[in-house]
Amino acid sequence: MSRKERAKEYFLAGYACSQAVALAFSDVMGMEEESIIKIMLPFGGGLGRLRLTCGAVSGMAAVVGCVFAKGENSPENKKQTYAIVRELCEKFQAQTGSLICAELLQGMKVPVEVGGDAETRTPEYYKKRSCGDMVALAAEILENYMKERGVL
Repeated sequence: MSRKERAKEYFLAGYACSQAVALAFSDVMGMEEESIIKIMLPFGGGLGRLRLTCGAVSGMAAVVGCVFAKGENSPENKKQTYAIVRELCEKFQAQTGSLICAELLQGMKVPVEVGGDAETRTPEYYKKRSCGDMVALAAEILENYMKERGVL
């Protein structure tokens, strides 16, 4: 199963978009799934349902940090890690038109609700939004990047 398929499967199982992307790469992140689930949860809904940066994009960035960043606080480490994140974000934005959760939802013709409780995942929920596709796309972009660099 591809990372793209795995990420979408996690999302359809009820995980937040940020969790779904990161969990699809748990084997290369060097973290237990329980830790990934806890750490990534607040990034769902565009950061706690504030509808800011898409959770799928945040999940992608978290994987980059775990896989490509060095365990040091140096300007060079930041420079290299940020460059990877920007490259992946550019690819995501080129295909979706935005990195912002609210804008992506508007493009899906879904009402944008800021704050409040997460919606209950029902068949209607999945029909009205293509967030699962956003999760799959983020995972695919990251998987391709990692394969090109011999990480996968």
